[in-house]
Amino acid sequence: MSEQTEQTQSGVVIVGAGMAGVQTAVALREQGFTGPVTLLGAEPHQPYDRPPLSKAVLLGKAEDSAFDVDFEGLGIELRLGTEVTGLRAADRELDTEAGPVPYGVLVLATGAQPLTLPGTEGVPGVHLLRTLDDAARLRPVLAAAPRTVVVGAGWIGAEFATAAREAGCEVTVVEAADRVLAGALPPEVAEPMAHWYAEAGAELITGAKVAGIEDGRVRLADGRSLEAGAVVVGIGARPATGWLAGSGVERGPDGSVTADAHLRTSLPGVYAVGDCASFPSARYGARLLVHHWDNALQGPRAVAANILAGEPATVYDPVPYFWSEQFGRFVQYAGHHAGADALLWRGDPAGATWSVCWLRDGALAAVLAVGRPRDLAQGRKLIESGVPVDPARVADPAVALKSATA
Repeated sequence: MSEQTEQTQSGVVIVGAGMAGVQTAVALREQGFTGPVTLLGAEPHQPYDRPPLSKAVLLGKAEDSAFDVDFEGLGIELRLGTEVTGLRAADRELDTEAGPVPYGVLVLATGAQPLTLPGTEGVPGVHLLRTLDDAARLRPVLAAAPRTVVVGAGWIGAEFATAAREAGCEVTVVEAADRVLAGALPPEVAEPMAHWYAEAGAELITGAKVAGIEDGRVRLADGRSLEAGAVVVGIGARPATGWLAGSGVERGPDGSVTADAHLRTSLPGVYAVGDCASFPSARYGARLLVHHWDNALQGPRAVAANILAGEPATVYDPVPYFWSEQFGRFVQYAGHHAGADALLWRGDPAGATWSVCWLRDGALAAVLAVGRPRDLAQGRKLIESGVPVDPARVADPAVALKSATA
């Protein structure tokens, strides 16, 4: 019997009760694991899904978004309100406020935490949107329809601005970069998306840094002052891994746990999955940190398979995928466009529906689809297959992407 098998029989402990943690626990049972499984969640709430927070929960269309999982029936021990503060690998124990928790095999699934604006912590009227409690605090604020300032014109900023406009708020979005989605998309692709703000009745201010927030106003570095009954900060997130300092778990400059191709960490018997972990992609020749729902759904299956195998059996190298609902549009993205050598448009970006395809070495590397779900679905399959494509056919919106192979 291998050491890993012995440790597995003594139990798997999962730190983090978000999508990645819950799906790891479920995948272990689905794949036949019969040993003890313990899921530790820092929040007191029943584990829940996050995407509805910026939509249904925020707007009062749903009270919560709890996962439909029978933890008791699956034999998963759920410990809520249990924040893990440290890892002692030599003792195979976790430190928590409730005392030490021993583990045989450990899975890190602590997700990410939102970045804050320096100097705004605890300032009245300033909100983040990451947790169920955040959404609960914001819901009555939006219901009062105050003049709202959103800091950050990334994916979450656009989604919150959409919800605030639907709630009847006057909205101003402030972005430090000179364009929307500066960290996610190239300028020519992001440019048509900037027009969506005005169409939805939201003011967009780019190239503007926030100097301070006080007395119901947002002060910009250029001297302007914006009235703000509420301020929502959506400037990105960072892996929630600070508690691993001194543990021996290797982390990258971005704070992510540097997992290998099998989602193992630098410590024996310790895996990492979801928003807190980066992994090497042979498909793209790069280490990827993917802060999206699909990654937190797919990765756990590989982790569970490798735990059950007792050895590195399953490689995790997905085609990243995510979606965003904003300003009446359904935006989907699959792949990884860094390193692409060609960008092709499908349709008019001034229109209601269009797509962008990135090619690398003659094959599809990534696709962004606005209101064209077939492009996304077919493009994703082409990316997975890696087959060469005909650029002229890819650029013809009348040609189905699945028929654009060379």
